[in-house]
Amino acid sequence: MTPVPGLQVFAVEGIGEIRPGDDLAEVLAVALCEPGSTSCWLHDGDVLVVTQKVVSKAEGRIVDFDPEVPGAKEALVASESVRLLRRRGELLITETRHGFVCANAGIDLSNVDAGTAALLPVDPDLSARRIRAALGHRLGVEVAIIISDTFGRTWRNGVTDVAIGIAGIAGVVDLRGTPDATGRVLEATEVCVADEVAAAAELVMGKDRAVPVAVVRGVDPTWLRRGSVAGEIVRDPSGDLFR
Repeated sequence: MTPVPGLQVFAVEGIGEIRPGDDLAEVLAVALCEPGSTSCWLHDGDVLVVTQKVVSKAEGRIVDFDPEVPGAKEALVASESVRLLRRRGELLITETRHGFVCANAGIDLSNVDAGTAALLPVDPDLSARRIRAALGHRLGVEVAIIISDTFGRTWRNGVTDVAIGIAGIAGVVDLRGTPDATGRVLEATEVCVADEVAAAAELVMGKDRAVPVAVVRGVDPTWLRRGSVAGEIVRDPSGDLFR
């Protein structure tokens, strides 16, 4: 039996600690090349998944934060939100300026220096486009970029990684009007392939391995087009039954 072609997912190690002002694309370019060589092991059509945390660090989206100060957390979350949707104790579910509905406006205290917090990038799609353009210039390859972050899911336990910014890959693939395996026409199927690729990459990055980047190889070439999380994935409130 001939194996069916599938996806390959590779962890990218050797990134090191990212600091505000670092040239993230240059750091990635070095990590993606053979030691002592300019030969890059990226292929055209690969998808590079980069965690939000290193993007935020490079872009200076790190702020001083002391969780012991009364009201500090609520004030910081409010500064990054356009509305508060739900509250349970110290857990705040808010809508960010990006349109993301998530816990505590996506503010993260893990894997940052004590006394600081990481905020989401101001424009994750733009961040992804910049990384893609810089890597294309430095390495001469056409790759897609996904900036990923960890989100919970309504009515489901556990967290998973999703795309908060993309470049060079579709956010959603619309299968409506196409036949399924039995020939029946699909009427409602829209697949968020960017989230699926982000989740696949997280399997090799993990939450405690200090691996903030992965390469996903073998995605459907028809997915490789201009994409946008803001334009494709974020649901307009008018189509939301719960806001």
